[in-house]
Amino acid sequence: MDTKLSLEVNEVLAAGKTHFNLSVPQLVEAAIRKGEATLTESGALRAETGKYTGRSPKDKFIVDEPSVHDKIAWGSVNQPIDAAKFDKLYQDVLEYLNGKELFVFDGFAGANETYRLPIRVINEYAWHNLFVHQLFVRPTQEELKSHVAGFTVIAAPGFEARPSVHGTNSETFIIVSFSKKTVIIGGTKYAGEMKKSIFSVMNYLLPERQVMPMHCSSNVGEKGDVALFFGLSGTGKTTLSADPARRLIGDDEHGWSDLGVFNIEGGCYAKCINLSEEKEPQIWNAIRFGSVLENVVVDEQTRIPDYDNGSLTENTRAAYPVDFIPGAMIPGEAGHPQVIVFLTADAFGVLPPISKLTKEQAMYHFLSGYTSKLAGTERGVTEPEATFSTCFGAPFLPLQPSVYAEMLGENISKHNAQVYLVNTGWSGGPYGIGKRMNLNYTRAMVTAAVNGSLKEAEYVNDPIFGLAVPQAVEGVPSEVLLPRNTWENKEAYDQKAKELASRFVKNFTKFEGVAKEIAEAGPKAE
Repeated sequence: MDTKLSLEVNEVLAAGKTHFNLSVPQLVEAAIRKGEATLTESGALRAETGKYTGRSPKDKFIVDEPSVHDKIAWGSVNQPIDAAKFDKLYQDVLEYLNGKELFVFDGFAGANETYRLPIRVINEYAWHNLFVHQLFVRPTQEELKSHVAGFTVIAAPGFEARPSVHGTNSETFIIVSFSKKTVIIGGTKYAGEMKKSIFSVMNYLLPERQVMPMHCSSNVGEKGDVALFFGLSGTGKTTLSADPARRLIGDDEHGWSDLGVFNIEGGCYAKCINLSEEKEPQIWNAIRFGSVLENVVVDEQTRIPDYDNGSLTENTRAAYPVDFIPGAMIPGEAGHPQVIVFLTADAFGVLPPISKLTKEQAMYHFLSGYTSKLAGTERGVTEPEATFSTCFGAPFLPLQPSVYAEMLGENISKHNAQVYLVNTGWSGGPYGIGKRMNLNYTRAMVTAAVNGSLKEAEYVNDPIFGLAVPQAVEGVPSEVLLPRNTWENKEAYDQKAKELASRFVKNFTKFEGVAKEIAEAGPKAE
């Protein structure tokens, strides 16, 4: 941050009662004292985010500055905002916070010491500060002594922007200034905005250092074999990477350097709608003192969470440190991936539950990023919507998609990684008719991919999507593997499959200059 702005922030921090790097118990006490949150039966802190229970992508901006103007992929995802508008909003946020009780966290984004980014997060809410304390990489006391923030996040949920004055689209704003190394957030209590804003920053900074940033989870087996799981919110990244037989590296954000894979975060942010101890024991047991529950309905008397209750939102969340998962890798670093899994929640119900991809198909599907937005993950999404999210993370990627895709292709070739496409969406029909893919079947398929047993399996070719589908997977009924077999009305399946194929083809036309072999690796619309 430049000197002038830095002095202004320090003046604000000095003006009120500011708490620096409080411990977990102190933050829990502060959140309860301030009436921001309550304790649940397990000891987890529970808070509501009010009006907005998911991300606000239409309210996210990047300041259009000379240093980044020619690098950013401007558009509906990376919306520009004028530097003067940002400065006005920034000053108004500081004025709003001046004299308030504030909470400051100093830590890192990135488990690898070579590539990590020192960050400072300034919060109006104590429970937000607990959230970032658990979600980012926590420094040692020795590291705190020399900590200097490379990026600062200022989160003021109680401050609402005025679009006519500040140049925003609504009262909500999430704005990144790369020249000032600052993020300002306001008008929303949804804690995920803080985590994703720093991820967006890392998606800009890491490629400059020849590191591929990835919206994925990651785990490692006893033999050091690393697996990556790409996918948007709700596709199963957290659930499938939390495998008792493997060690968790991280559940959402990673970098892939010449040294291997490292976690960008220090915690997990798991969806917990319909959470059960039987199906997801590791996540269930991680929800204890120090964890934060977001928008989970809780019985006022017993303080027992009702994870099946989506009356506030389907996007209920649990945030906890990665070391709450037994055997997690601390620090979150490991070698190069041998297996890469693309997760998609296909609301059409026509994609195979698992298929093996060539390198060209991997590049095609990475650029396409097909999935369904699931209810609650974004404002206004109330049921699954088919969408294409480039590189399985378009909302967080400031640079051109080709930058990330080329890095992926190079890494697949260099490290001979096997790539699979896994559909965790619907089977037997589209959303509303079919059923969500059986989690036990998905786990069995992922296990077969990760342990290498699918590498030499016998495959059949899907005629519409061109995907290699295994004929048998241990623990999975054979008819499930070919989605057409699960539909009662085969003609309806054919029609839906062709409809989705056409969407793939239409979407891919926006990628100009893509190598012919990649462009031809997708579904056939005819």
